[in-house]
Amino acid sequence: MDTLDPSLAVASAFPYTGPDSLHEPVESALRRVIDPEVAMTIVDVGLVYGVAVSDDLVNVVMTMTSAACPVADLIVGDVEAELDRVLPPHMKIRVDLVWEPAWTADRMSERAKAFMGW
Repeated sequence: MDTLDPSLAVASAFPYTGPDSLHEPVESALRRVIDPEVAMTIVDVGLVYGVAVSDDLVNVVMTMTSAACPVADLIVGDVEAELDRVLPPHMKIRVDLVWEPAWTADRMSERAKAFMGW
């Protein structure tokens, strides 16, 4: 599996490695997942640290705004469901929930910051 560098998320929505043909469908799927606590997509909130796609696996590395997030299971389930809708049937989905580096508001998109009034 490729190593994902969370610091790269500043230059783009999130780091992606894999076939170009799956980049847009994967990103679109992740943009449909809403963090219900802030009513914004997990991509805009900056929860997605990166995605690596191989022949039979999509690995999403992501975090929550805090380790005590009460909706973490819901969000992870939504990520799996949205990806399942766009990926070829043979592909497996793995979501790795990580706490390092810790999420900060700096990870939010400009759109999300504007929405929050920052």
